[in-house]
Amino acid sequence: MKRAPTVRYLIFFQYLGTNYSGVMRVPSEQPIPGVQNCLEEAVQRLRPTNEAKLWISSRTDSGVHAMCNSAHLDIQRKEGMLPFSEEVLVGALNFHLKGQPISVLGVRRVAENFHARYRALSRTYVYRLVTGCLRRSQLPVFEQNLCWPLATNRALNVGAMEEAAQVLLGTHDFSTFRSLNDETHFRSPVKTLLRADVTPGVSMSAQHDFHRHLEFWEITFRSRSFLYKQVRRLTGALVMVGQGRLTPRHIKELLDMRDSRAFPSDSLAPPDGLFLKEVEYDEKDFEVDEHVVE
Repeated sequence: MKRAPTVRYLIFFQYLGTNYSGVMRVPSEQPIPGVQNCLEEAVQRLRPTNEAKLWISSRTDSGVHAMCNSAHLDIQRKEGMLPFSEEVLVGALNFHLKGQPISVLGVRRVAENFHARYRALSRTYVYRLVTGCLRRSQLPVFEQNLCWPLATNRALNVGAMEEAAQVLLGTHDFSTFRSLNDETHFRSPVKTLLRADVTPGVSMSAQHDFHRHLEFWEITFRSRSFLYKQVRRLTGALVMVGQGRLTPRHIKELLDMRDSRAFPSDSLAPPDGLFLKEVEYDEKDFEVDEHVVE
């Protein structure tokens, strides 16, 4: 009998990152797992003949969430068993993820040389802000750990934030906005920001009389790739503009300094309000000739 083929899949998944060490796998002896640990455990329960290993497209840190992240993996079933169909694999993985705030949204079969990280065309992040509350405890329970309460009743100067965001668009050396602890410091700090804007946000509880005073905003960034903690630094800087502590001109000056030590201290946005919204691929990557059956 022919050996069962090894099939490569691209999976799209979402998660609440509050209780994870981040998306990446951590050693099993660590008390707080990564999202990857849980996903690989779910894959292992499908009893493949190969090691369950995911290659994550986009790293997120502890406390950061994902509306949609992605990863590729190879699955080889036992001799005589046909490869999983995309639909069956989604259902099987979600069955084994019960009890975890992780959900597999979809699966696409891809070529054997496909790589989830390097084939991504862009990544979109959304950061959620809220004004109108002085303490985190005043947030609706459904918003706990899902936004950044700015601890003020003052409105943000959104016009100034939008003007500053336009300064960031295009190709720049973003050294000022990369973390001092960036483990990938050897990589180029030049990135192309395709989108940077500030728009009104919503909350599932904001329409309730008790929470009408809350005002939600979303800052969206899109690029092919980002530097470590770049989005949280950009967000923190734009919030400072909205609060009147910086001006759009200061953002241009920070950008031109190209020095991560020039970034204002204590201005890094917390992880709670950050969401990886989307990882985009070329649809041609999903055009695989082999027919997969259940």
